[in-house]
Amino acid sequence: MFKIVKKEIEILGKKISLETGKIARQADGAIIAQCGETVVMATVVGAKKINPDVDYFPLSVNYQEKYYAAGKIPGGYFKREARPTESETLISRLIDRPIRPLFPDEFKNEVQLLPTVISYDKENEADILSIIASSAALAISGMPFMGPVGASRVGFIDGKYILNPSKKELENSKLDLVVAGTKDAVLMVESEAKGLTEEEMLKAVKFGHESFVPVISMIEELAKECKKPDWVVEKKDLSEIKKKIEDEFTDELKKAFSIKDKQERSNLISEITDKAKKLFEENENFTELDVNYELKNLEKKIVRTDILKNKNRIDGRGLSDVRPIMCEVGILPRAHGSALFTRGETQAIVTTTLGTSDDEQRIESLEGLQRERFMLHYNFPPFSVGETGRIGTGRREIGHGKLAWRALQAVLPSSDEFPYTVRVVSEITESNGSSSMATVCGSSLSMMDAGVPLKAPVAGVAMGLILEGKKFAVLTDILGDEDHLGDMDFKVAGTEAGITSLQMDIKVAGITPQIMEKALDQAKEARLHILDEMAKSLSAPSEFSKYAPKIESLTVPSDKIREVIGSGGKVIKEIVEVSGAKVDINDEGLVRIASQNKESLDTARKMISEIVEDPIVGQVYEGKVVKLMDFGAFVNFYGKRDGLVHVSQISEERVNHPKDVLTEGQNVKVKLMGIDDRGKSKLSMKVIDQSTGKEVEKEA
Repeated sequence: MFKIVKKEIEILGKKISLETGKIARQADGAIIAQCGETVVMATVVGAKKINPDVDYFPLSVNYQEKYYAAGKIPGGYFKREARPTESETLISRLIDRPIRPLFPDEFKNEVQLLPTVISYDKENEADILSIIASSAALAISGMPFMGPVGASRVGFIDGKYILNPSKKELENSKLDLVVAGTKDAVLMVESEAKGLTEEEMLKAVKFGHESFVPVISMIEELAKECKKPDWVVEKKDLSEIKKKIEDEFTDELKKAFSIKDKQERSNLISEITDKAKKLFEENENFTELDVNYELKNLEKKIVRTDILKNKNRIDGRGLSDVRPIMCEVGILPRAHGSALFTRGETQAIVTTTLGTSDDEQRIESLEGLQRERFMLHYNFPPFSVGETGRIGTGRREIGHGKLAWRALQAVLPSSDEFPYTVRVVSEITESNGSSSMATVCGSSLSMMDAGVPLKAPVAGVAMGLILEGKKFAVLTDILGDEDHLGDMDFKVAGTEAGITSLQMDIKVAGITPQIMEKALDQAKEARLHILDEMAKSLSAPSEFSKYAPKIESLTVPSDKIREVIGSGGKVIKEIVEVSGAKVDINDEGLVRIASQNKESLDTARKMISEIVEDPIVGQVYEGKVVKLMDFGAFVNFYGKRDGLVHVSQISEERVNHPKDVLTEGQNVKVKLMGIDDRGKSKLSMKVIDQSTGKEVEKEA
């Protein structure tokens, strides 16, 4: 019934297996991949007919995590897996990026790739396994896929590179890097680092690449045995369009690309596009998409040739020049921290909001419920590029936000140093290349403006590449057009000391270590320049905004935790109600008090101190008379603690009965004279001046 083909490989004691022929046999390609007890099912299906109205490759990658994989039932009302989580979206992008460049330009069939986690052991991560499984599914499908692709994760602990580290190992690692590519070249890099040097990052990429080559060989062996017949892809002859467009519009396009202003340049190119379409209106052999395709190729040729031959960029900059930078902080009066970062025609308003532990993000995943105290949200409204369009959070927004988050994660203070929840929001108000890196720079400034004690400021820059044969040019701080018409988008963020994040996407078959080294060196030079510009506006954290909550921490003895909380939370609720502050206490006795005003903080702190600390003998306290007896008055003077003022200690003058001079509820000042063996407090009023609260001086 089943024609099963299975291949296995062992890497560092871990067995990875790929199997096909048993499950999902109606898909064009289906793979069951397993490592440990983590299992991924990857399926791929391609449309057999092309949509004539599509001028791009309609590849969709939808990575899914099923809760049953970890023996969990989804939270919420419906008890179904809902819309993709942020993590699922990010991993979908991770799988898409090394795969997409390996399809030929002429292939426009819709392709749907569905990697699904169906078993998860919480030890072997599913993202790397999903890239491998997806690559294998495509390799056996018969589609014109120029793979296979392999992937690996690299850690860096105690000066050594670790292949596919566990979650526990990653906690102590200075690097979390995912690298993917073919046997010959790296196609994608995604990383989070803690100040690694350019050399260390380059070695990590090489290490990761070398490590997944055996996996690619396994996929190739699998495909030899069970690959389906190759798809026939027809390439349309567009030589007539090409020649006519080159003859008619080369000079006009050269003129357009000499204009430095983006909007003016775009408007002129749009006019040229309309003219080109009119040339072929009556020719039934060609569509508008064909015209657009060849016009775009001519644009590429003009821009790329000018850069390679003459080192002339669209806006007139040198290859390693950064666009003019303008930084401002404190631009929004009510935000806790704010910054405006402008680099050329790319601009971001970035705000920082400080909150308490109640504001932490709760994330439900296969790992269980997690809490995140640092959030970064990136918004890309259509007006930023002078267009109308969709409003909302898509894959781009999630991906760019996460990249900036990774870049800043390494410089954040610990929760002990800075017990605040931090939310950063980047609003892109203008965009002409590298808005994610503008977000990194603006976020750093905004957090410092909010008083967040960052370990160091962080800046980021996007690098580009023009590659023709053995000739290449690395471009610093690329424009949008240089991104679209170039071969690489290489984003590097970091501090003065080293790299904190690196992301690379390649549109060609891959790049050499020489090119990557050149890009990293150029990026370092640019990063240091940007940090200098940022320092002109803000070099150290500012004072807290008066609108931000104030948080204080204190630790109570473990045996006093129950007393602070009280039965059913009665005591801590009372503290919150009386003081108006938020109070949290953990199992270790760490108490965090948050409030908008100091008075409220002081009240809560005093109430807690009075519960957990013993009063000091010899100290003067303000108390309230709670009960009058023949022999004296009981005074509540320290939290819930009462003490006795003996009738002889009420006044220097003789007092027959306490009620003669005191009433219940009266506020008095008392001195703690001592505590007896039974823990009873002895108080005195007569030694304290009741009007001033100072001790009465004894006559000599």
